[in-house]
Amino acid sequence: MLKSTPFRRVFLALGLALLTIVGGSGQPRLALASTAIADQTRHADAPLLQPSDRHRSIARRVYENLDRSHYAQSPLDDAMSARMFDLYLEAMDPSRLYFMASDIADFQRLRLRFDDAIKTGALEPAFDIFQRFQKRNNERLLYAISLLDEEPDYTLDETFAFDRSDAPWPANRKEMDELWRKRVKNDGLSQMLTGKDWAQTAETLRKRYERVFKRSEQVNADDVFQTFMNAYARAYDPHSNYFSPQDSEEYRIQMSLNYEGIGASLQLEDDYVTVQNVIEGGPAHKEGSMKVNDRISGVGQGADGPITDVVGWRLDDVVKLIRGPGGSIVRLQILPAGAAPGDQERMVAYKRNKVDLELRAAHKEVRKVQRDGRELTVGIINVPSFYQDYAARAAGDRNYRSTTRDVRNLIEELQKTGIDGLIIDLRGNGGGSLPEATGLTGLFVDGGPVVQLRETSGAVEVLDDPEPSAAYRGPMAVLVDRYSASASEIFAAAIQDYGRGLVIGQQTYGKGTVQNLIPLDRFALGPQPAFGQLTVTIGKFYRITGESTQNRGVTPDIVMPFPISLEDIGESTREYALPWDRIAGVPYKGDAHLHEVVTSLASSHDRRSALDPDFRSLLDDVAAFDRQRQQKTVSLNFETRQAERTKLETERLARENTRRKAAGLESIKSLEDIKEDDIVDVILGEATQIVADMAGLPVLAGVPAEKNGVRAN
Repeated sequence: MLKSTPFRRVFLALGLALLTIVGGSGQPRLALASTAIADQTRHADAPLLQPSDRHRSIARRVYENLDRSHYAQSPLDDAMSARMFDLYLEAMDPSRLYFMASDIADFQRLRLRFDDAIKTGALEPAFDIFQRFQKRNNERLLYAISLLDEEPDYTLDETFAFDRSDAPWPANRKEMDELWRKRVKNDGLSQMLTGKDWAQTAETLRKRYERVFKRSEQVNADDVFQTFMNAYARAYDPHSNYFSPQDSEEYRIQMSLNYEGIGASLQLEDDYVTVQNVIEGGPAHKEGSMKVNDRISGVGQGADGPITDVVGWRLDDVVKLIRGPGGSIVRLQILPAGAAPGDQERMVAYKRNKVDLELRAAHKEVRKVQRDGRELTVGIINVPSFYQDYAARAAGDRNYRSTTRDVRNLIEELQKTGIDGLIIDLRGNGGGSLPEATGLTGLFVDGGPVVQLRETSGAVEVLDDPEPSAAYRGPMAVLVDRYSASASEIFAAAIQDYGRGLVIGQQTYGKGTVQNLIPLDRFALGPQPAFGQLTVTIGKFYRITGESTQNRGVTPDIVMPFPISLEDIGESTREYALPWDRIAGVPYKGDAHLHEVVTSLASSHDRRSALDPDFRSLLDDVAAFDRQRQQKTVSLNFETRQAERTKLETERLARENTRRKAAGLESIKSLEDIKEDDIVDVILGEATQIVADMAGLPVLAGVPAEKNGVRAN
């Protein structure tokens, strides 16, 4: 499933497409490629793309809706123009490898004209900047191919800085050429580390280069316009977006899940198609080897078809390769999350199928825990999203599916067999239906407010528990991670504020805003879609205490280690995200007892986890991931780079065998020997232990919430 990020989608396919471009296999072919680029470069000063009257009309419609409806109520003035300017440049050249400092200095005359361009429809400044980018892009391609006449010297001790997001713009052409010399050298090394010789490397990457150049010629005026309009929308906040007619159709596919694929949300990051989310119930989730932030470098059709290199491709073109008839096989070549370019890639195969909605629904399991000679049973309900079958409900189907209904049924099933505690697992749950968030909360509290919603006008609406009665009153915990967002945060915050359950895990994402979808085609003349659609942030969520979940998320009562960086993921990392604030709280009745025993429960967790080999291994893995994440450069010496890769694999194997030895398991000789049954969900296991601790406390075990005391705010 494609995750549209339109303001980066177009130019990243061009801007960073040469990460692994190294060369061609023969001089005649190089000459032909060079001639083609030279011809294109000679015409780079010609007006290639221009805004249309339709673009001008759409710009004014987008302006009217954002200016009137956006929560921030920020005026479209020079300050907003400067934001748009910076975002637009970042969309084209995020790693600062194309524009020179002289280009940026020249563009400064346009910095305060973007607001006028939106209001009047005079969009030429945005197209002028893009035209310069096309020229610089062609120059860089020409220079890159000129470096392919001979193999670089990989015995030299040089390094390549692959993360240039905070680097200055190159001061001049000489500095730019040096950056690209090292970039091309790294491109070759990345390929040769996979076992290819120079001739094979050159052939593979020459084809990649030709493809990138061809696709750069296919960028059209709609692409440029969409990127510019998203620079405008994102200047308000990161969740306001403009979707072109083409991307509006992709959005429809996402929402309906009416497609055959692997069940993963993808977005373009630098020149890689990157996994944003693995959808529960889809082929990728069932297979289990795809992780968030993995990068797809190649796609193959069938069990043995050739691998098509897709680094530098447009996102929608990669998605077309991945999609296909149900039951067919697609193979993906993946660079693991956090790995540097050139690290070991892996190959995985998936059978395409429709996403299994049944597996995406809430589901349960039970775990047994020994405590003081007793066997306790802890129920676990995994909630992948907050869903509701609106169509079935509107049609009058009394048995329509929803998160709240399904969880109530699961609780009843668990209670029939007998449970001593309950975990609601919201890890990876990015949100969904707001009514389902309030409804799910109502299964655990007896009436009262759940969340406050402040709208653009300043009016505040208090949303109450809609359920007639609580379905479960015993000890419980909510398990969250950095990918728990929006509706997940509403639920976790309410459970925490009421003192109804313990929140365990990682600080959540921090998306405390609500968006409205505005179809712009209602302004178009004629039956064919022409204007696309706009999502506008129109409100903010607040806890019943008055604190926003925006930007800060929900802080767990007991924090667990995760290989997800708070510095890289989350609302607080997003540019121009709306700030945290607070409004007046509302009166509510809560449980004071849980807050009194959190310290004791945390101490028990610390003592137990210090002795648990699986937990210690998780800590070591997280530390290793963090060290790898901090790496901003790679060696351009072949032997050094190869040794670094071997060292990483050896260290990981050693950590795994240390864990296995402590757990009484046999050692393995290779990471490939790890079986699916060997993988332990350490976080869920420890959360189960904590809930068992809660069940052993008389003050918490089975006491009705309304009798546990009152805490008012």
